[in-house]
Amino acid sequence: MSTRNLRSVAALCLALVSLTSGCSSSEDSGRPYTPRTRTYYIAADEVDWDYAPSGMDRLMGMPFDADALVFVEPGPERIGRVYKKALYREYTDETFTQLKEIPAAWQHRGALGPIIRGVVGDTIEVFFKNNSTDYSYAIHPHGVLYKKDSEGAPYNDGTTGADRADDDVAPGGTHKYVWQVEERSGPGPLDPSSVAWLYHSHADEPADTNAGLIGLIIITDDEKVGDADLATPADVDSEVALLFTVFDENISWYLQDNIQEKITANGGDPATIDPGNEDFIESNLMHNINGFVYGNLPVPQLALGGRTRWYFTAMGTEVDIHTPHFHANTLDWHGNMVDTVEVFPASTTQADMVTDNPGIWMFHCHVNDHIYAGMGGRYEVVAAP
Repeated sequence: MSTRNLRSVAALCLALVSLTSGCSSSEDSGRPYTPRTRTYYIAADEVDWDYAPSGMDRLMGMPFDADALVFVEPGPERIGRVYKKALYREYTDETFTQLKEIPAAWQHRGALGPIIRGVVGDTIEVFFKNNSTDYSYAIHPHGVLYKKDSEGAPYNDGTTGADRADDDVAPGGTHKYVWQVEERSGPGPLDPSSVAWLYHSHADEPADTNAGLIGLIIITDDEKVGDADLATPADVDSEVALLFTVFDENISWYLQDNIQEKITANGGDPATIDPGNEDFIESNLMHNINGFVYGNLPVPQLALGGRTRWYFTAMGTEVDIHTPHFHANTLDWHGNMVDTVEVFPASTTQADMVTDNPGIWMFHCHVNDHIYAGMGGRYEVVAAP
């Protein structure tokens, strides 16, 4: 049976469930979708990133405790909570002079790259500029269909010359990536109406991603698209995207820059820093959600009774086995009701939450070490006026 037929069968089953339960179906918008080309202007920008901009443990509403100070306290032998990083940022056009405004509902995105969106049948164009001064970067997508000149990964693949221009874009350089959104890029029979895929730099994947170059591609079913211009699904009221990862600043390209700049600013002598010291290494392991630790993630607001789609991803090493757990509300995760999901390095998943419990609630990775190291945040369920 074809993928399209499987999806149709799944849709019919959902419709029958809705009818028998007396609930209205939240299927598709009923409007035919016309595929289009969606264009993005994304740069790799070098920035100073603050993992805890409030200067306190926002999750607990108190000053940092001893466990937290290991990671966030600046000093003559510690970098602290502000690191030089490379992040994907979206611009308004090909001049790369004006950053695109981030909507209020997406302020939680933080260090996670711009959300690239598409609908099944679309073409996605990404104009990429590498604003780094010293390092080559790229964009490698997961899930979508691409040719060799839009893969964004250097390896022995038989390409030469101009065909390798996508692999690692030199400092100051640009490249245009073209990706097709095929049926196999969209939701499958057991998926909700939209799914997430990763994109990240792959010039030197461990160093690039720990520097911060990670984002998400969200693909919506062409039969269930709501706002065609925004490529959003018809059956959700809000969306939240979360990256759970331990950024290892020890293998970021910018470790030496951070030692020179931050240790000096903290009153220390960079020449005395031993990058192999175990305590120093530990202090540079930032257990974050979207680049924030200890509840400093901007609080997503969800409408009481609304449906929110949560997109989860992770990156990193064998320690990056994450179990996002939500207090007070539950999620539909591929037909199972849960309050905890699992996500692994370079994997993605999505789950829907129909909120029935108002208030400000905690969510966090349930791995013990990750709790102590600050991998938690809050969300708020707000009753309508």
